[in-house]
Amino acid sequence: MSRTALRICPLCEATCGLTLTVEGTRVTGARGDRDDVFSKGFICPKGASFGAVDGDPDRLRTPLVRRDGELREATWEEAFDAVAAGIRAVVDGHGANSVGVVLGNPNVHTMAGALYPPVLLAGLGTRSVFTASTVDQMPKHVSSGLLFGDANAIPVPDLDRTDHLLLIGANPLESNGSLCTAPDFPGKLKALKARGGTLTVIDPRRTRTARLADRHIAVRPGADALLLAAMAYVLFEEGLVDTGELTPYLEGVAELREAVRDFTPEAVAGTCDVEASEIRTLARELAAAPTAAVYGRIGSCTVPHGTLASWLVDVLNILTGNLDRPGGALFPQAATDRTPRPAGPSHGFALGRWHSRVSRHPEAKGELPLSALAEEIDTATEEGEPIRALVVVAANPVLSAPDGNRLDKALGSLDFMVSVDPYLNETSRHAHVVLPPPPPSQSPHHDFAFNTLAVRNQVRYTRPAVPLEPGRMAETEILARLILAATGMHGADPSAVDDLVIGQTLGKAVKDAHSPVHGREPSELTAALAGDTGPERRLDMMLRLGPYGDGFGVRPDGLSLTKLLAHPHGIDLGPLKSRLPQPLKTRSGKVELLPRPIADDLPRLRESLRHKPDGLVLVGRRHLRSNNSWMHNVPALTGGTNRCTLHIHPEDAERLGLKDGGAVRIKGAGGEVVTEAEVTDGVRPGVVSLPHGWGHDRPGTRLGHAAKDPGVNVNQLLDGSLLDPLSGNAVLNGVPVKLAAVATL
Repeated sequence: MSRTALRICPLCEATCGLTLTVEGTRVTGARGDRDDVFSKGFICPKGASFGAVDGDPDRLRTPLVRRDGELREATWEEAFDAVAAGIRAVVDGHGANSVGVVLGNPNVHTMAGALYPPVLLAGLGTRSVFTASTVDQMPKHVSSGLLFGDANAIPVPDLDRTDHLLLIGANPLESNGSLCTAPDFPGKLKALKARGGTLTVIDPRRTRTARLADRHIAVRPGADALLLAAMAYVLFEEGLVDTGELTPYLEGVAELREAVRDFTPEAVAGTCDVEASEIRTLARELAAAPTAAVYGRIGSCTVPHGTLASWLVDVLNILTGNLDRPGGALFPQAATDRTPRPAGPSHGFALGRWHSRVSRHPEAKGELPLSALAEEIDTATEEGEPIRALVVVAANPVLSAPDGNRLDKALGSLDFMVSVDPYLNETSRHAHVVLPPPPPSQSPHHDFAFNTLAVRNQVRYTRPAVPLEPGRMAETEILARLILAATGMHGADPSAVDDLVIGQTLGKAVKDAHSPVHGREPSELTAALAGDTGPERRLDMMLRLGPYGDGFGVRPDGLSLTKLLAHPHGIDLGPLKSRLPQPLKTRSGKVELLPRPIADDLPRLRESLRHKPDGLVLVGRRHLRSNNSWMHNVPALTGGTNRCTLHIHPEDAERLGLKDGGAVRIKGAGGEVVTEAEVTDGVRPGVVSLPHGWGHDRPGTRLGHAAKDPGVNVNQLLDGSLLDPLSGNAVLNGVPVKLAAVATL
């Protein structure tokens, strides 16, 4: 007997609504939910493959515990006993910082991953925290923190209303968008053009997005900040700056003008490999548009000046008056955000509150660079204990971090390691305990993080589409029990974690004069919470305390879990609105255009003008069918053009004697790999491109399909020494490589 069930797709940042076909307990089909208030029926190949992802036979179904050197199936009780013994022994013997925590990208795609890791970090009290952010978007967090006082206050382009969209280092036709949650991003770009708008794409590759553009600028990789700085210079020089209604909220406009005076189009043209006249045209078109938005993504983040580039994206939006106005770049307001506080000076954003032990990298947003994880394990110093135990949640840093070979060896030296992962992959194979969460169909879903980045305010929640399989444990319970085991409360009821958070949150809310529940009794509010589980009760609390919430009865028409459950396709909360100055948390209460860390890093950008790179440089590549390394184990997502090949321009291929389909050796600072060359004019001369997430050829994994065509690990070409100094983000794009033809693969 077949039935249908709704599910929000967790496979990329677009968060599309799905209608699943379920046969018994098996998902046999997926189509777009036409009634979804946000995605309106859009679906991509990843969402259409939900059933194959959900039913992957290589997914672990029971915990694994290492005995006599081998990982063997165990009971949940045995697994958590081992976790408690392993972690507490390290904490008691060597201190909290000797326990590292690694959080991967999928944490922001699940309810459990959003709700529980912050509690784990607070309970452990460790400063040895590493996440996928420092091989991705950390520069944007840092620039937002410095500009706006809040690292999570990231403005997004108003795609549905803008007249001019400038994309730099972004390929949303393949990625579906990132730090900009927008179902059917391709359709929104086509709609922009259909209403007479302009799309400009800056990218060294002629991507699918670039092919759609009115103007494509093939910039030299890594020169993004120089190009953007020159555009800012033109706006000042030609009198095109018009901050409009933003003016009362800005601090440092004059200082900013002085700071960019050396970055003339003529000065940067050679390094960017973009004509000065074209740079001036880009600035003039941006200023002349009725509304415009500049949007930068991973290609402009994972470069030596990633934070400066991210900062300049918002600087251009500000100088043209397009920040915080419809059609420009606006701050979303998620339903689970805290109650907005009144505008005014706040605590600001600080960098470098502590440093990594070995290379003294400053923390950013409470995190250390993922590139430094291996040395923090394998290198002894006088600056405290090395990492001796590791908690890894939904992460595969052996493939996603630079120099996986060194990290692979370092992981094998740990006293203890626990992985929360559905697969035995290149990283989790080192664990002493593996805790496998159930497939997504058996889990509830609400997008906490992505709704703060959505191009339209809305709220949706889906309960599990399929009952939890016997012998499985909900991911929320796994992480709650992990918290208890790691913090000395092993054996307590896992509901204690949710009760603790609810108690603390409501206790603070009733003391907050700006909260809708100010002055009330926490016990009364706790008793009023709806929901069948602890996570649902926490969601209900967050909705009711949030900007659209019912305030526990204060606003009867407001949001609650009960109201949301009555709207299974979601509730539309309207288009993005101007919100300044309320989101600002800087010490001045204004947008601080030239923060000291930014000003101090600009000389390094000026110095780059003296060193025009020569030789080949490497950039990454995304594919619509791929997001993270684990998707390579799904046959439906690895066909067609989703292959681990090296894209190289015909001119470079001819010069180096490389043939299409022939084998090529790629050598970088961290090592070398051999893969297949794919000759294409889709990449500019002087640039080669290799996708990330491949390299499934290590022993001891259980990724049957991925191992058949393993590809190569692009991050093995990096030694981890190249970082953006402000954010600690790894430099993954624009890195020098050398190529040579080889006889065979």
